[in-house]
Amino acid sequence: MADAPRKIMLKRIAHVYYKYSDMDKATTFLNDFGFTEEKRVSDDKIYYRGYGKEPWVLCAIKADKAEFGGVGFIVESEEDLRIAAETLPKATKIYELEDAPGGGKCVTFYDPTDGYPMHLVYGQEPAEMLDIPLPHEPVNYPTEKNRPANKFQRFEKRPAPVHKLGHFGVRTVSFAKAYKFYCDHFNLLASDIIHDAEGIDRTVFYRLDRGDEEVDHHVFFFAEGRSYKVHHSSFETHDFDTQVLGHDWLREKGYKNCWGVGRHVLGSQIFDYWYDPEGFIMEHYVDGDLITSSQPTHRSKAGPGSLHVWGPEVPSDFLD
Repeated sequence: MADAPRKIMLKRIAHVYYKYSDMDKATTFLNDFGFTEEKRVSDDKIYYRGYGKEPWVLCAIKADKAEFGGVGFIVESEEDLRIAAETLPKATKIYELEDAPGGGKCVTFYDPTDGYPMHLVYGQEPAEMLDIPLPHEPVNYPTEKNRPANKFQRFEKRPAPVHKLGHFGVRTVSFAKAYKFYCDHFNLLASDIIHDAEGIDRTVFYRLDRGDEEVDHHVFFFAEGRSYKVHHSSFETHDFDTQVLGHDWLREKGYKNCWGVGRHVLGSQIFDYWYDPEGFIMEHYVDGDLITSSQPTHRSKAGPGSLHVWGPEVPSDFLD
């Protein structure tokens, strides 16, 4: 890797790639999870979107074995792509996203600690938001009644529609090496760092450093473990009712719940984790924290109390 003249400036997290051995089962699950098919290149490659302005949020690709294909971040400029191509590990040259909705140019590089791909994109055209029915009803509290009399809450049973990709996380074999690489090369700030009983840092939740712009508490996290694996990808949905209706929809369809519904401590999201048919974990979340670059890094000790404030107990395989 050559020395970079400056950090690569990420604007937002945008999309993720997954490779599936059984596309029929995968596409059925993705529809039930709340994605909208945007472009079918072939039966072996399908782009899905949410109802937000990203032209796509997930690309499902047929492969001999199931595999995580990496996350895409939008960068500020084509100069960021040039720096990436010249300085990041095993980086490609700049190439066109020829069949992707919204187009754009891309550089793919490979995480130097664990070897998984990451994608940097510039010049992608945004999409129009989908016009879908979403509840915006006032909430009644014991001493504050906001919904008019004779107006009722009524909901439709359906999948929880995905709005956007919010974050992803992996298990890394070396926290220290991964932490140095991402801090050195990207405008990422640690919102929270978790240490073990000996005071050694083991987990980080990164947000984007966008100055005074309000950003999600984290877009990327990693935790040290015995071997690499992708942990989960997390997608925002509309509100709590929408999320729990989606939970019931997935349960009634016979999918395996991983963990949820509950409320996280770090980031504050209400979470709901599910296994897809290949065993990948997908999360619906709502009501996450927004912060700016002025917020300092918070440090805490690992333990069950750091993961959630209410909800089911943490499953043993969630931390595996």
